[in-house]
Amino acid sequence: MKIVVAIDSFKGCMSSVEAAERVEAGIKSVTPDAEVIKTPIADGGEGTVEALVAGAGGAVHTRIVTGPLGIPVESIFGVLDSGVAVIEMAAAAGLSLVPEDKRDPSLTTTRGVGELIVAALDLGCGKIVLGIGGSATNDGGVGMAQALGMSFRDREGIELRGGGGSLSALASIDPSGLDPRIRSCDVVIASDVNNTLCGERGASAVYGPQKGAAPEMIKKLDKNLAHLAVITKNQLGRDMADVPGAGAAGGLGYGLMAYCGARIGSGIDTVLDIVDFDGQMAGCSLVITGEGRIDAQSAYGKAPVGVARRAKKYGVPVVAIAGSIGDGAESVYNEGIDVITSTVDGVMTLEDAMKNCGFLLEEAAGRVMRMISIGMSLEEL
Repeated sequence: MKIVVAIDSFKGCMSSVEAAERVEAGIKSVTPDAEVIKTPIADGGEGTVEALVAGAGGAVHTRIVTGPLGIPVESIFGVLDSGVAVIEMAAAAGLSLVPEDKRDPSLTTTRGVGELIVAALDLGCGKIVLGIGGSATNDGGVGMAQALGMSFRDREGIELRGGGGSLSALASIDPSGLDPRIRSCDVVIASDVNNTLCGERGASAVYGPQKGAAPEMIKKLDKNLAHLAVITKNQLGRDMADVPGAGAAGGLGYGLMAYCGARIGSGIDTVLDIVDFDGQMAGCSLVITGEGRIDAQSAYGKAPVGVARRAKKYGVPVVAIAGSIGDGAESVYNEGIDVITSTVDGVMTLEDAMKNCGFLLEEAAGRVMRMISIGMSLEEL
């Protein structure tokens, strides 16, 4: 029996790599002769670099870059054996890098993301996959573009200091210093966010609150992004504000498209293409996927559903294992997942569930295989 384990991380508990190993151990405890293909996955957020390096082969590189608060941070990016670079914006400008009492999207910058792009270009990468989930920023990608050599100045000719709050002073954009290598680089945004740049469904209104923005700040940030879009359209002739995904990562999606010529694609589909998930379906009997929580939101392009949709093209059944099963989880049954099971096997506190997540996941995988064994026995009757 060939089983493909394509599983996302269980946030706060374990990475996708560890999760895949735990599921394999659970499978082998019941069906030791099973052929298990481990494919750690991610949807463009945290863990994307680790998942793709593990799934497609490659190396992780470390760099010191400008963090979201302007303070240097140690960051990572991956270079796959194919020569493709994989960058997580969260590793350079993520919300996890900003203490709760210092979260202020009017100040945070994406400069570090641009510095990682430069590092990838320095290694000769001709394609960059950029996962842009988990941001702390709302600067429309201006910081990223500044790191690549573009200039954004106020009416006095002074370079903007960075952060979404400074965009109101923007008067001119000079792209002449843009690193020429980015023009010939294939930049792919891995994101399942379809928000536009501004408005009620824009970057500021939808994601600003979780980054520390109060209602008045949200209005200002939204107005500032609209101003950025007008200046960019008038001076560079690039009109990307209403493109779905422009609002991802506080407008970083917009900046990557408008200033770097990036194209946007589904996060999970981009990942599955890179790890050759379709190729793994040959002779596959079962796919096991999962993540920390499955609920009504999971049907909107989360990693397990992306996996299930692919598997169903080949008629392969899919089991999802989740740390918790929330309201509306049954909606994923219409998206290719055949059954959901939880790692939680009894009454326990959240703390205990997270502390023992690896063991519980392994046990859940074992239970899945026991149920499948029973089903196979019944077929033989």
